[in-house]
Amino acid sequence: MESNEASVQYNPWSEDNMNMQVPQSRLIRLCNSLCTGRLGIALKVAASLTVMAVIYIFGYITGYYIDRGC
Repeated sequence: MESNEASVQYNPWSEDNMNMQVPQSRLIRLCNSLCTGRLGIALKVAASLTVMAVIYIFGYITGYYIDRGC
């Protein structure tokens, strides 16, 4: 037979049991600010243009020496 007392069940996934206030290190905050928003987009564009310029210069120099040798 069941008792008339109310029972409380433990739920490990209850929001009351979680502490979401995790302190972030300076490095994580810096990475988040550099990878998102306008600054992040500007850095990605600048990095892409730099990589393309390096590839272009490398190809130009390589082509010059290959053509010169023939």
